[in-house]
Amino acid sequence: MPRPFVAYLRVYEPLSAFDSDVADRIRESVQNGQLDYSTVGDRERDLWFRSQLSQPPTLLPGELANGSPSPRALREALVLDPKAVSGEVGDGPLVCPLDIRARSAAALVGFVTTAHHALRTAALTAQPDVVREKATRVLSELPGRAVHVVSTTWTVPLPWFTLVDPEQRHMELATQGDSRRRVCWRVAMSDARARVTHAHTLAERAMGDQGPTKVLEDTGRWLEHFDPMSAVELDYGGLVQLLTDEQLREDTSAEDVNAIVTALEEEDVEEIATRFERLRDFWGELAVRERFN
Repeated sequence: MPRPFVAYLRVYEPLSAFDSDVADRIRESVQNGQLDYSTVGDRERDLWFRSQLSQPPTLLPGELANGSPSPRALREALVLDPKAVSGEVGDGPLVCPLDIRARSAAALVGFVTTAHHALRTAALTAQPDVVREKATRVLSELPGRAVHVVSTTWTVPLPWFTLVDPEQRHMELATQGDSRRRVCWRVAMSDARARVTHAHTLAERAMGDQGPTKVLEDTGRWLEHFDPMSAVELDYGGLVQLLTDEQLREDTSAEDVNAIVTALEEEDVEEIATRFERLRDFWGELAVRERFN
């Protein structure tokens, strides 16, 4: 089975940023062996399937039948060596908890709020108000009030590329379908915050507070929840399965988005149009695949 076609924006914090009980659980996970990028998508999918196939089904993945968080899920985290990050970060290990239960709760709140009544009735086994109350409570219990991972299916929001230095791309090619195949960027939190703030200022001046500007604002606010010595990672995740080695090598998305930021500053309309056209051509193919699926 292919990995989920999901891209990720992750924050890895030093262990010192966590409460002692949370840090102890994560430290135990690190010592006993942890997930890595090649298995994390499958693990998240497995947790979701288990929640739906259990008897009775649990409302959220990563929790027990009584609704409390699963001890095992609380220990699951990705680990990053500080040496793999461009910029100044804290001492290792840097860890990114999956926060699968809280992430699912956030998605559930969005579903209950926006989905059509008929769809909510078909999908939920409890009243929407009960579901919303439970999901909101789970989110309120999250340390720092923010999940360490945000994700998107089938594409990468273009404003995310403003956080990274295009020159710091890490690419690992392998045979099509090999789980080790990867494209990602890593940047120190201080650099990511500075980059997104700069891009937001220029976007707001040029486009107002909608579209990309809103994404940049929300991303900047999200980053403020974490330790300033953290690392930020933009990972294509399972999207690499949809792209050939040649497409990955020739992908200039990070360069194009950062060039657009520079062009906004210089008010170079022609450069902005050229870069947007290149981005549309590259990501449009994945948009077509999404429509057919």
